[in-house]
Amino acid sequence: MPLNFPIWLTVSRILLIPLFVVVFYLPWPHARIAASLIFIIAALTDWLDGYLARRWDQTSAFGAFLDPVADKLIVAVALILVLQRDARVLIALPVAIIISREITVSALREWMAEIGQRARVAVSWLGKLKTTAQMTALIALIGFEHGHALYWLGVAALYVAAALTLWSMAAYLRAAWPTLRARS
Repeated sequence: MPLNFPIWLTVSRILLIPLFVVVFYLPWPHARIAASLIFIIAALTDWLDGYLARRWDQTSAFGAFLDPVADKLIVAVALILVLQRDARVLIALPVAIIISREITVSALREWMAEIGQRARVAVSWLGKLKTTAQMTALIALIGFEHGHALYWLGVAALYVAAALTLWSMAAYLRAAWPTLRARS
């Protein structure tokens, strides 16, 4: 299987994680803005890899597998870093909701795929809206100090993302419920 450009973009998102972490912790005055820019680049590759794969007809099973893995890895790392920097319940609650949802929905999708019902829990517009709110929140929370107006905008966006997270998880579970009930 050849690694095409969209797959390399996805791989680059994974490879950016160590750089992102190191820059986040650097004792430079603008390290947070730099870390936020790295996260923005990763977020843009998330959009661009899928767009190019479809546009250039280079979709593959490996790309379909790797893309959500790369997304979840960088988002989980970013959430952990944000929580580590601001370890209050205000941040811990939405972080716990988002990470718990990702694990739940990933397990649900895996199980549904195993029994040939993956289409019932395909990515929806609600999941894409959740991802947009999540990325916006993380960019602000990574890039700005606690107390800055954009930091508080990030906190608000994180709560919007957590609410959309719960809503989308409920939608996926509702779609899978007939299968879950029938198999128990």
